[in-house]
Amino acid sequence: MLNDYPKLLKNLRLKVTPKRLAILDFLARTGTYVSPEEVRRNLQDHFGRIGLPTVYRNLDELATGGVISKIIHPNRQLYYYFCPNTDHHHHFICISCREVSDLDICALDGIEEEVKNQIRGKVISHILQVNGLCAGCCEKENPLECRQTC
Repeated sequence: MLNDYPKLLKNLRLKVTPKRLAILDFLARTGTYVSPEEVRRNLQDHFGRIGLPTVYRNLDELATGGVISKIIHPNRQLYYYFCPNTDHHHHFICISCREVSDLDICALDGIEEEVKNQIRGKVISHILQVNGLCAGCCEKENPLECRQTC
């Protein structure tokens, strides 16, 4: 999937445009989550003037298609991340250095059972994002506490 962006966009029935290709390339090269403003600044370097609404619209279309992930930061700001892992998984988000790590565990079965039994409802979809500090950031911020918990 990586670097076959035109095919990926065509599969989503999105027009293959230079801006969309540049957004995907930037997110993939960055390797961390980025804000729409950071994407806009990067695109300005290549395309000159570009509006933030255009960036948001493209990011939202790519996120809706499942090509990129929305990251909701504890500061309530929305970020985006390109994850090359297409298998079902969730993410651990370091809120300090912006590192994103895959978590290959999903508790959906237990949650579905709870929803069915307690609420008598049905789960349609789910998103799990775990926020914290990676080992390196934890060690920098509070070494004693990290050694006790790790």
